[in-house]
Amino acid sequence: MKTRISNFATMLALTLLLISAASTARADSDDGIVRVKSAVPMSEAITRIKADIAGKGIRFFSEIDQSKLAADAGIKLRPSTLLVFGNPPLGTQFITSNPNAGLDWPVRLLLTQDDNGDVWAVWTDFEWIARRHNIKDRVAQFKMATSVVGSITSTITTR
Repeated sequence: MKTRISNFATMLALTLLLISAASTARADSDDGIVRVKSAVPMSEAITRIKADIAGKGIRFFSEIDQSKLAADAGIKLRPSTLLVFGNPPLGTQFITSNPNAGLDWPVRLLLTQDDNGDVWAVWTDFEWIARRHNIKDRVAQFKMATSVVGSITSTITTR
C-alpha cells in the first residue's frame, strides 16, 4: 500500500511538473497568448530573432521600442519591444479566408522584461487566431506559421 501511495505521489508530482513546464510556454490557452522565456538579455534576444527572420527570408517590417515611446511621453515602462514581420505568401492566405484576420497579420512578437529581469517572447497563438476569425480552411498554413515562429523564438532559449 505504501508503494502504491508513493508511486501515486510521484506520478502526481511529475504531472504537476509537466503542467508547470507547459505553462512557461503558454500562459493560458484561453487568452491566446504564447510566452517563451529567453535565456539571453533583451538586446541579444532582439538581435538573434531579427537575424533568424532574415536568415529565413521572412520580411521584417518594423521594430517598435515601446519603452522609449513611453519614456518620451514621461512614462516609465519596463523594456518592451514589438517586432513585426511576416511572409506575405503565407500570411495573406489567412486574410483571403477572412479579411478581418488582417488585424492579426503580419505577425507581432513582443519582447518584454518582467519585474524579475526575465525576458519573454510573447505572441498570439495561431490556433487562437484561427478560432477568433472562424478560419477553418487554412489548417496547414496555421501549423506552418506556428512552426516558423516556434523556430524563430527557439533561437533565444539557450545561451
